[in-house]
Amino acid sequence: MNASALVPQIEFKNHDLAPQPGKPGVRYEKRPARRPDGSEVAGLYNAWITLDNPSQYNSYTTDMVKAVILAVRAASNARDVNCIVFTGAGDKAFCTGGNTKEYAEYYAGQPQEYRQYMRLFNDMVTALLIADKPVICRVNGMRIGGGQEIGMACDFTVAQDLAKFGQAGPKHGSAPIGGATDFLPVIIGAERAMAACVLCEPFSAHRAYHMGMITEVVPALKVDGRFIANPLVETQRAYDEFGRLAYGAFKTGDAAKEGKALMAKGTVDLSLLDEAVEALCAKILLTFPECTLKTVEELRKPKLDAWNRNKENSRDWLALNMMTEARSGFIAFNEGTKEDREVDFVLLRQKLAAGASWLDSLHDDIQPKKA
Repeated sequence: MNASALVPQIEFKNHDLAPQPGKPGVRYEKRPARRPDGSEVAGLYNAWITLDNPSQYNSYTTDMVKAVILAVRAASNARDVNCIVFTGAGDKAFCTGGNTKEYAEYYAGQPQEYRQYMRLFNDMVTALLIADKPVICRVNGMRIGGGQEIGMACDFTVAQDLAKFGQAGPKHGSAPIGGATDFLPVIIGAERAMAACVLCEPFSAHRAYHMGMITEVVPALKVDGRFIANPLVETQRAYDEFGRLAYGAFKTGDAAKEGKALMAKGTVDLSLLDEAVEALCAKILLTFPECTLKTVEELRKPKLDAWNRNKENSRDWLALNMMTEARSGFIAFNEGTKEDREVDFVLLRQKLAAGASWLDSLHDDIQPKKA
C-alpha cells in the first residue's frame, strides 16, 4: 500500500506531558522500523532513547532522569512507534547509575532533597515497567549500579560482550533497592541475587546470558578485520580447579595477560550489536501490537509486583541514609583517587563497635587518604 494513502481517519488528541521529550543529556529520536530483510517500513519507527553523558559513563543527573521519563511517555504514546530502544552513548558504558558528583556535592547530607530526587528515580523505573511498547535495553558498555537497575526494568536486553554487569550499593554507601533487590531474585534466583547485591562483584555479559539475565550477547572486539569473543572472559564451557563451572568468568594470571594483549590490538565495533537490536525490533514488528503488549504486560508482573511493594519504603530509607553511609560513600567515590575510592570499611566497623557516632569525626576518619 502507498504510504501516502495512510492518512488519519480521526483528529488525534495529544497525550504527551511535554512537547519535546529530548533534553540535554538524553537524546530522543525515531529511527525507521525495518523488516527482517532490512528494508525500511514507511511511516513506522523505533524510538531510541540514549543516555548522553559519556564523560561520566552515562550516569544520570536529576535532569536526565526527568528527560527519560518524558521520552518513555512520548514513545509510549507515539502511534507510529513499534518498540523502544534504551541505550547509552559511546562504547564504554550503558549507564553506571546515578551521577556520583551530583550525589556527593548536592544530595549528600540532604535527605529531604534526595527523597524528592528518589520520587523522580522511582517514576523513571515505573515508566519503563509500564511502557506501552516493548523496551529493549541495548547494552553498549558497563551496566552497573543504578544502570543495572534501569536496565533490568526493560523487557529485553541485547549486549556487546565486552560489557560488565553488576551492583555497587554496599561498596559505595547505598543498598541496591532501586530495583535490583526486586528484579534479580525474579530473574536469576535468590542465591545468585544475594551474591550479586551484597558482594558487588562485576560479572561478564557471557555470565549474564548464562544466568538468564539477557536475551542475546554479541562480540564487539575486532582484531585483524574479524570479530572475536571477549578475550578476558572464559566463553567456553570450562571448570576451575575446584570443578565449578567457570563459563563467563573473568580470566586470571597468564590467560588474562594474553587477553589484555589481544584487546590492545583490536578496536571496538558495535555494528553487530546494532544488527542484533534491529533484528529483535523486526521480529516484534511482525506481531499483533495489542496481543504483544498484553503478553509483555503479563510477563512484567513479577517484577512490577515486587517493585510496587517496596519502592516507597526504599525511597524513604535511601533518603535517610544520605545522612550516614551514603554521604560517606558518595563523597569517597567523588573525591578519592582512581585507585582508592572506598571508605575504610574495617575502621568504620571498628569505630561503630566502639560506640562512635556519625555526629562526631567518623565520616572524616574513614575517608580515603589524600596523596
